[in-house]
Amino acid sequence: MQLRRRHLLLPLALSFLAAALTVARAHNITRLLAKHPEFSTFNHYLTETHLAAEINSRTTITVMALDNAAMSRLLAPHPTIATLKNVLSLHVLLDYFGPKKLHQITNGTALAATLFQATGSAPGSTGFVNITDLKGGKVGFAPEDNNGRLDTYFVKGLEQIPYNISIIQISNALPSDVAAAPTPGPSEMNLTRLMSAHGCKVFADTLDANADAMKTYEDNVEGGLTTFCPLDDPFKQFLPKYKNLSAPGKASFLEFFAIPMYLSMAMLKSNNGPMNTLATDGASKYDFTVQNDGEEVTLKTRVNKVKITGTLLDEQPLAIYSIDKVLMPKELFKTAALTPAPAPAPEKAADSPKSSKAKSPPATADSPADSPESDPADQTADSNGSVRFKSARSGFLVLSLWFGVHFLL
Repeated sequence: MQLRRRHLLLPLALSFLAAALTVARAHNITRLLAKHPEFSTFNHYLTETHLAAEINSRTTITVMALDNAAMSRLLAPHPTIATLKNVLSLHVLLDYFGPKKLHQITNGTALAATLFQATGSAPGSTGFVNITDLKGGKVGFAPEDNNGRLDTYFVKGLEQIPYNISIIQISNALPSDVAAAPTPGPSEMNLTRLMSAHGCKVFADTLDANADAMKTYEDNVEGGLTTFCPLDDPFKQFLPKYKNLSAPGKASFLEFFAIPMYLSMAMLKSNNGPMNTLATDGASKYDFTVQNDGEEVTLKTRVNKVKITGTLLDEQPLAIYSIDKVLMPKELFKTAALTPAPAPAPEKAADSPKSSKAKSPPATADSPADSPESDPADQTADSNGSVRFKSARSGFLVLSLWFGVHFLL
């Protein structure tokens, strides 16, 4: 009996062990760098630019950290946060390079992709970094657009969790005119122009035409804004429903497509759950739920569900994503009706007339489908006493299950 119990508990123990190992593999870049106060400025700006969340969401990463002196030189021209994010994202490699691996690079050189390349903001291959194992134990780094000049070198390893995250110190910031190019601040960006240029012109024109909603968007950009714009074809089909809304309803509907905070794609993937929108106000919830499955991120209300199809802009504090359908708030539209399962054909009881009960209407998402508390067959006896038979059979099955569980334990 004890052996049987151990066999039953073994799968459970293994599942807990797997969960513990998964937790152990997780990393937090700010906590790791907090052990090294000489990198406090670099650590601060990883948080300020939201790169820390991007780094923590990756399973394999190398961070080339700059000490406070190197950060002072980088900050001297007073770059905007958006520009600084591009520069620092060039210092995050999408592969694991510990000190040992840097000195064992095949053929002495390697080309590594960076977070800057992954954002789509780097034209061509300017978001790649060359790593070269030099003579005398030196390792040099240079952006792909630096014409092969090696002006930055490996100093030492700081933290390693093989083969999850490696934090190394380099001598100075990687020089890149592309990454350091001035990036317009959020107040200088034209939201609707950006949407129009990337397949969301109909939604952008509709937003532009609504002064109240447009002002709400503009007032929230500086503090952080994430917006989701439906592509042209689905929004064209939706326009008749939009035109039937009241003036306050139209403003609330358009404000429903934005969250009053900056969320990168990595942050969306790690923030499953309900989100307040620009339309959320007191008793009027106007929220939706973020869900993800692997690389796919969806937004869901009690009316429908849409999928994020692309990133139009991701420059802190503003993110704009395209979605494949029009997300509809339950506050303005009826909840989607559930498709009722076909009812089984009633058994013909011997010597009984046909039932004349009316069909019940289909259930909706707001009201659960009506269902009897027990099997209808257990509520109506026929001339052969089938109620007693079915009840006895159910009791026998329950009793058998109870004995079976106790026997195994």
